[in-house]
Amino acid sequence: MRISFLLLLCLLLPNQSWADVDRRTANSGNVILEDVPAIPDEIRAALQRYQNTRSAGLADWGLTGDSIFITTRFAEVNQLHRVDQPGGARHQLTWFDEPIGGVSRRPGHETLAFLMDEGGSEFSQIFLFEPGDGSYRMISDGQSRNQSLTWSDDGRYLAFTSTRRNGRSNDVWMFDFEAGGEPRPAEQLILESPDGFAWAAVDFAPDNSRVLIQQYISINDSRIFVLDLADGSLTPVAGSDEAPSANRAYSFTADGRAVLFGTDAGSEHIRLARIGLEDGAVPRILTPDIDWSVEGLTLNHARDSGVFSVNEGGISRLYRFDPASGESSALDGIPEGVIGGLAFSPDDRKLGMVVNNARSPSDVHVLDWVSGELTRWTWSEVGGLDPDGFVMPELIEYPTFDEVDGRPRMIPAFVYRPSADGPHPVIVSIHGGPESQARPTFSSTFQLWIDRLGAAVVVPNVRGSSGYGKTYLQLDNGYLREDSVKDIGALLDWISDQPDLDNDRVAVYGGSYGGYMVLASSVHYSDRLAAAVDIVGISNFVTFLENTQDYRRDLRRPEYGDERDPEMRAFLESISPLNNVEKIDVPMFVVQGNNDPRVPVSEAEQMVAALREQGNPVWYMNALNEGHGFRKKENRDLFSEATILFLENWLK
Repeated sequence: MRISFLLLLCLLLPNQSWADVDRRTANSGNVILEDVPAIPDEIRAALQRYQNTRSAGLADWGLTGDSIFITTRFAEVNQLHRVDQPGGARHQLTWFDEPIGGVSRRPGHETLAFLMDEGGSEFSQIFLFEPGDGSYRMISDGQSRNQSLTWSDDGRYLAFTSTRRNGRSNDVWMFDFEAGGEPRPAEQLILESPDGFAWAAVDFAPDNSRVLIQQYISINDSRIFVLDLADGSLTPVAGSDEAPSANRAYSFTADGRAVLFGTDAGSEHIRLARIGLEDGAVPRILTPDIDWSVEGLTLNHARDSGVFSVNEGGISRLYRFDPASGESSALDGIPEGVIGGLAFSPDDRKLGMVVNNARSPSDVHVLDWVSGELTRWTWSEVGGLDPDGFVMPELIEYPTFDEVDGRPRMIPAFVYRPSADGPHPVIVSIHGGPESQARPTFSSTFQLWIDRLGAAVVVPNVRGSSGYGKTYLQLDNGYLREDSVKDIGALLDWISDQPDLDNDRVAVYGGSYGGYMVLASSVHYSDRLAAAVDIVGISNFVTFLENTQDYRRDLRRPEYGDERDPEMRAFLESISPLNNVEKIDVPMFVVQGNNDPRVPVSEAEQMVAALREQGNPVWYMNALNEGHGFRKKENRDLFSEATILFLENWLK
């Protein structure tokens, strides 16, 4: 029988007995709560509207282009629905207990492929689903981790990344739907990963002779290859050991003789580029005048037109793109916000997209490619709330501890200020990643905090965040790790200078790497904090790297450092919050998913035990049927209620 680290440590500590912990279960025994008081009925009633917002993601177009498939939630988790017209009913098609993702329709067929794991384990399996009769079947092995589904244009092949060979390597496999039989088509290992990094198929050449391959080493070092399916040869296209750069594979051209991709080689930002596949070809930069990063390129089925998006300080801008000439032009009339899920209809006459902004959850819009008319197809509910009353974020910059060209380095942040007079308590929400970016998207949580607590919400993009160029992205790597924590200290200085913000009532909140930042901020700035909420956070970098799943360990070492190197190991131990727990003197709420493959549950258990040993107030919530974050509504609801109770206790 497995004995958790927390239980074992509690048995060993002379001043801490298991009986001292107020422990109970909730949600049919799927959630363990320790030292979390009972949630008052008044809080449950007050939060109900905020807990019942929905969103819609574009999964794919129907075969005829007259309908769309979306993912949305009506019960506990996101499921597949069909919508037949703008504003039409959402017809639910799948009814699983787990959320589905990675949905992609087989070209020329009604069949949909999708990914689904169990309990947040992230060991997703591949399923085929028939919308006509609702039947489905698993075609993966039921044990490995599978991801990155990519169909050939004719629907014969489905490429995917899988760990099935040894449980560790991210190899590229392929199903052949014209070979094999029921229940599974024939499968073939087409690229054996020579290292622990991630490899994925991005596109098939129009004649199915080659596959465009992406290798991901780190966010600053990614490479592109072309795999010949006849002889297995792998030809490099972009990126190398000698000159590392970030390269994003997008597509073959219509004739298969060139590749379209994004690269930051020679630039701070990802720029759209084209390179021929003949010997000695050099890349041609197609967006030299756009001083922001290209986020992705989507070509239509004919490969004679396309669209790409650009991240302008957190806001998406769309551009129409001509692959033949390489020319592009901005698309007007698109709602301001964050845009994704771009997909052309089968006849290439319409472009579907998902738009999200601070006053509207993700919803599907469709652009007529000829006329430019934009039509909204889905209207996701916001729990009966009035979105016009939601607080919109203000983009600010604050100075931090170091300088650039003789002037203070400025850190961008989004600030949500209540309309009432202050001074307001403040919740600093720190994003995960760390190679990610907080963007001004819809958040019922932020609006809840503003309404219920009267709190201002500050969302910084500390150094190491993406979206601001590769130099900024690398400012927290390796031995520079705690410089990003100092950016939180500088933010606390900025808060103290704001007359409408109360610097005596500041909480920090974050998940994953953001959870580490919460713990590290508590180590360095406990005297300036009133509360801290750590969600699936790293408490010790060494134990994290040793215990994270095998398939992702090598992916994290370029960012955090290699714990096998004695000097780096000593440094990681020295900055880990668990080894500095005596400096933490702030009430803490620790939240974890028991099946988390990224930041294992032991990271939370060891921190909770250490905090309790020295008498710190600490609440602990562990969802036994979740992984890296909560996907089931009943668990998210309980978490939001407990968080409000915790913040009310310590901020009011």
